[in-house]
Amino acid sequence: MSRITGDIDRMSVEEYLRVEESADVRHEYVGGDVHALAGASKRHNRVALNIGRALDEASRGRPCRVYMSDVKLRAADDLYYYPDVMVACGPEGADPFVEEAPCVLVEITSPTTEAIDRREKLLVYRRIEGLRSYLIVDQASRRVDRHWRDDEGVWRHEVVGGTGRVNVPCPEVELRLDTIYERAGV
Repeated sequence: MSRITGDIDRMSVEEYLRVEESADVRHEYVGGDVHALAGASKRHNRVALNIGRALDEASRGRPCRVYMSDVKLRAADDLYYYPDVMVACGPEGADPFVEEAPCVLVEITSPTTEAIDRREKLLVYRRIEGLRSYLIVDQASRRVDRHWRDDEGVWRHEVVGGTGRVNVPCPEVELRLDTIYERAGV
């Protein structure tokens, strides 16, 4: 298997996609720069699994697909990320490794990714035309930042904590924080 390692010269999107198909480590692609992704903590994994499971259950019988962190998101021509959880409800694209039209994106924060999740990805994700909600989930405390596009197309924000509930538009479901953090020690 190929591996992208060390300091890498800038690469084209085509080269990134070709190399990434057989890479031992996942990488995100940002404007020609390639960034290796570190492994996740057990808590991070548990929270992502809880969210993915709840969204997948709510998707049954609907045209929605739920993906975990191994499916790439093409957020722009020169931006590829691996969201922790992603939901797409429109027609499925031709590329089996890339989703281009998500309606919900979820990132679980970690000390090394929190700033990117809250700034860079927030700005990028809000530009995705069909995206209806972006959840930033804190893995260390019971807090979810919910960013969503209202019926007029205006982005809104709320913070949900404690024993609250988070509205998800596709599939339409309310996620309880008790469900999100179940068996995660938070």
